[in-house]
Amino acid sequence: MCSACQHWGATTAIAVAKLTTKQNWGDKQTEFVSKLVAMSTTNTAAASQDACYISLLGLAEYFRTAQPPNVKKCIQCLQALFTFTPPSKVEARTHLQMGQILMAYTKNIDMARQHLEKAWSIAEPLMNFDDVKFDTASVLAQLHLQTDQSSHQAKAMLRRAVELSQHNVYWHCKLLLQLSQIHASDREYSLASELLAVGAESAEEATATYLKVLFLLSRAMILMIERKTNDVLALLNTAGQIIDNNIPNPHQKEYLKVFFLVLQVCYYLALGQVKTVKPSLKQLQMSIQTIMAPNWPTDESIFGANQLEMFVWLPKEQLYVLVYLVTVSHSMMAGYMDKAQKYTEKALTQIEKLKMQEDKPILSVFKVILLEHIVMCRMVMGNRELAIREIAAARDVCLAVPHRSLLKRHSAQLHCLIGLYSMSTSFFEHAERQFLVCVNETTERDLKLFANLNLAIIYLRTKRDADLKQILDAVSTENTHTYSSQALMGGFYYVQGLHAFHKNSFHEAKRFLRETLKMANAEDLNRLTSCSLVLLSHVFLSIGNSKESMNMVTPAMQLASKIPDIHVQLWGSAILKDLHRMSKDAQHEKDAYANHVKYSENLIADQRKCVQSAHHELVNWFQGDPPVTSGASALILTEIPTTSALQTTAGQQQQQQQFGQFY
Repeated sequence: MCSACQHWGATTAIAVAKLTTKQNWGDKQTEFVSKLVAMSTTNTAAASQDACYISLLGLAEYFRTAQPPNVKKCIQCLQALFTFTPPSKVEARTHLQMGQILMAYTKNIDMARQHLEKAWSIAEPLMNFDDVKFDTASVLAQLHLQTDQSSHQAKAMLRRAVELSQHNVYWHCKLLLQLSQIHASDREYSLASELLAVGAESAEEATATYLKVLFLLSRAMILMIERKTNDVLALLNTAGQIIDNNIPNPHQKEYLKVFFLVLQVCYYLALGQVKTVKPSLKQLQMSIQTIMAPNWPTDESIFGANQLEMFVWLPKEQLYVLVYLVTVSHSMMAGYMDKAQKYTEKALTQIEKLKMQEDKPILSVFKVILLEHIVMCRMVMGNRELAIREIAAARDVCLAVPHRSLLKRHSAQLHCLIGLYSMSTSFFEHAERQFLVCVNETTERDLKLFANLNLAIIYLRTKRDADLKQILDAVSTENTHTYSSQALMGGFYYVQGLHAFHKNSFHEAKRFLRETLKMANAEDLNRLTSCSLVLLSHVFLSIGNSKESMNMVTPAMQLASKIPDIHVQLWGSAILKDLHRMSKDAQHEKDAYANHVKYSENLIADQRKCVQSAHHELVNWFQGDPPVTSGASALILTEIPTTSALQTTAGQQQQQQQFGQFY
């Protein structure tokens, strides 16, 4: 079982920002030159001066598009325009272009800001000058986000621009999307949702159906983060009907369908409904294959004809990675670790290819989420040394993003993963502190629940009954009347079953575990099923019912070998050894013991690699930026107990030490 659904908030907050136009600086420059040419042919008195403007702009564009670009001469040409005391509109446009060039090609952010602020002050009061006015507002807001500690200035700039742009549907919608993205990034989800609702209304008034659906789906993302389940369903149903019946362009329809299906898949995964989601996931995979086919038109040709259709959620290459990502999430929750590994490797390869072309911020988000998934996969399979390496890789991606924005969003997840790693290597003190940091840092309720359930297992294993009772009571109270993932709630019942087993309350343990199995089987949560079965088997073994114990452990081992889950296999092999000993089946007892020794030795060898790894020192990171782990860690080998002579009753504590790192 995994906590994949908790990552959705990070993905969607970025995704809103990707609704953007395809028009670039060069296109605008060409358009401006053509307008000046037209002006110069109708006004002979100004023809000479206009000819200078045209020549300088043409030269500036020539130097900008040279290989490599000659940015210095480009800027000199634009700067020379000001010596002719140009009209206000020419001056404002030139300041905008100077600001854009400085932002794109230099580190002189202060000068870029000066030019953009000058462009805004000139353009704001001018009528019939929307492109420059609102483009300036948009770019200046981006610059504020890059350079300011707070997003206050960016929001203020965009709010003013939104107010001024109500007569221009294209710019009004573009600015609403940009402003809603900033609010979403600041976790101001209600404000983001309101802005997207305004955008949907504006698009509807302009009969821009395609754009309206983009707003509806973007709003559904935000509502999904807010856990407003019924509202999400209503929006998805509305958007789905429009996509099916009111989008005539087949290519735009396919893009909207992918957006819709990604949300639908993530909605079901957030509910822990792994079985229910399969038809939607299959549809999504078929749609992305259609879009990635060689004969599929370019994004520019699909979205370039109508100004109100010059918006796209994500380009197809990024959609391709995103579909891999949700497939990995599904594989993890379903307990298909081999599939999760395979799709993760393919997705990471695709990300590196895209990064070589253009290193977009969302690619780093995708990479971190994929690494977080594969870390959990490695730990389930007993490859903890690989897991800590990949945690370090996720840390490196977070630290590489400017202003630590990615680290801020993923710090809690990293602490949770290090907590799981620490617990799996028997560093329980470190694990406890990591989970507590995660709980304190995150606002994601599912992640908080996941961390608390693992804390409960630590308190169970370290015999801290008071702390265990307190955390189980808190989890029970918090989740009784509120929405939660079915997978996580199944995990909650499993932990209660483990607690009852530890107290020798076997009847109570069976009751909790049967509830877990009911939830797990309903949605094909294979790992939760195997964990519950092996614990139920041990319950029956403890009360002397060897027949029922065998009926439970056999399917548990079959599932565990398919996942594969080394911890369930270790536990199950110990139970099988005892069962065969009780039935006086010497050969099968010997085989079970050999398997148990094999699993134990694999974990011991991996444990040795872990504590010798340079990255093991991450277990000591509790605040601030994570340390760069370049040196070797001290060798502190924690012994993993073996089961050379497991007894039916005395084996309980030992097997709990071998199992229960994750549920």
